[in-house]
Amino acid sequence: MAAQRQGMAMAVAGIGIGLAGAFALTRMMESLLYQVKPTDPQTFAAVVTVLALTALIASWGPAFKAALVDPTIALRCE
Repeated sequence: MAAQRQGMAMAVAGIGIGLAGAFALTRMMESLLYQVKPTDPQTFAAVVTVLALTALIASWGPAFKAALVDPTIALRCE
């Protein structure tokens, strides 16, 4: 399941970069928020969870299909 590992590695990197960008832009967003702190940990945790689960599901499908293919048939096609 190397494909799934690679997909999740990219997702974790993207989530990390996105969190850093979100924290950097909190002062600009503060005026747009209503009854929510700009650095609300519950909101950030919910977004990270949803994005990680979405990436896991998206990378699991192709990795599962690739694992079902017989290697000799895959090599013969190339």
